[in-house]
Amino acid sequence: MLDDFSLELDRELPEPLAVQIADQLRHAATNGRLRGGDRLPSTRALADRLGVSRAVVTAAYDQLHAEGWISGKRGSGTYLTTAPAAGPARAAASRGTDVAPHLLDLVPGAPCIEAIDPAAWRRAWRAAADDTPLVRKDLAGEPEFRTAVTEHLLRHRGLGAGSDTVLLATAGTSSAVGELAAALLRPGDAVAMEDPGYQRAAGAFAAAGIDVLPVPLDAHGLRVDLLPPGIKAVYCTPAHQFPLGARMPAARRVELIEHARRSGIVVIEDDYDGELRYDTAPLPLLATMAPDVVVHLGTTSKILSPSLGVGWLLSAPGIAAAVLAHRERTGTGPSPAGQRVLVAFAAHGDLARHLRRLRRAVPPRRALVVTELRSRGLDVVGDDAGSHIVVPVDSAETEARVIATGQLRGVALDGLARHHLRSRREHFGIALGYTALPWPDLATAVAIAAECLPRPVAWSA
Repeated sequence: MLDDFSLELDRELPEPLAVQIADQLRHAATNGRLRGGDRLPSTRALADRLGVSRAVVTAAYDQLHAEGWISGKRGSGTYLTTAPAAGPARAAASRGTDVAPHLLDLVPGAPCIEAIDPAAWRRAWRAAADDTPLVRKDLAGEPEFRTAVTEHLLRHRGLGAGSDTVLLATAGTSSAVGELAAALLRPGDAVAMEDPGYQRAAGAFAAAGIDVLPVPLDAHGLRVDLLPPGIKAVYCTPAHQFPLGARMPAARRVELIEHARRSGIVVIEDDYDGELRYDTAPLPLLATMAPDVVVHLGTTSKILSPSLGVGWLLSAPGIAAAVLAHRERTGTGPSPAGQRVLVAFAAHGDLARHLRRLRRAVPPRRALVVTELRSRGLDVVGDDAGSHIVVPVDSAETEARVIATGQLRGVALDGLARHHLRSRREHFGIALGYTALPWPDLATAVAIAAECLPRPVAWSA
């Protein structure tokens, strides 16, 4: 409550007293000292307490009301509406970014943990804990885990594992990229990567001494015609490009595979957001089309939770053998604990039921976000798949201003600028994820984000 701390006005400052009051109330909201639902004093009571005219407090309240921080009706009081408190649903589901726990999280990359059945989740962890401790771990991954993932990929992604491919467990996508870099490439080799793109993958390549060459994007994803010569591999996210949200069409996929075969390069397919699509038919995975040149990467971090810390890699036998040899040399490999939880979660159909529940839970969230933004005249791209959208803006400076304004108003947003691999940037925008927050918080956060965004612009490409 407001009585728990003091408002201090400095009449020596150039800022008007009403501005000082509004600023201090915003700060109290963003640092958690005030929470949504807290009742504020009446304008008369606060004016008496601060020794100012009622008109000063009324002006401060009017500004906060216009910004969406407070609400109230005559005779019922004035209440704070936008002061998010810390909570596991808001903070724990982020991708490990620097989202502060008191902010409503619209940063892309978080799973929809509300779709997880708590009883099934607890049951899987108990079952995994009941397994006999291992003497040695299988460097390829627990056999039961590989079987469960193979069935999952065949049923839900149309990707079969046959004699021409091998499936390995991984510790997640970034870890798998690092292993592929160490196992298949040498320091000084070059790989091509979407720009803007997934910075953790770029970081994994760079840590292995690999040169990362940026490739421009268009509305269909990676520009195959602009792939540089001399590369050893290309990394891409064809299902829902991160972060622009493009969905690579079939013709572009064929073009990429044909280029890879002609050039003798490996295509690393990160199936980011591949489970979620809207109003569109599924497209075949690159690994289904060309298992000889494509390495398919997947993870449980988006469909379940990063708590498991597991993923998978499907590739031709020679590539899998090189990864296993790297693990043998270094003693590295994924932990069996998360693998066992996934096995238990899948054992009695809970994984399949979860995916059905997820596909029912996410589309209304997407519709809420898209409808709210478009109703305000804002352009939205990347909304036909995945769990985030992008609103184009005109510059990095605008991105920074929108993100800062959102943070002041209690919402964590993400911009495209930090995802570029080079200083010359062609796309600017605000990326909004819509799976981390509980439904009421999502509606609040998106309304605030929409108010922070400028007049609409369109990308030239």
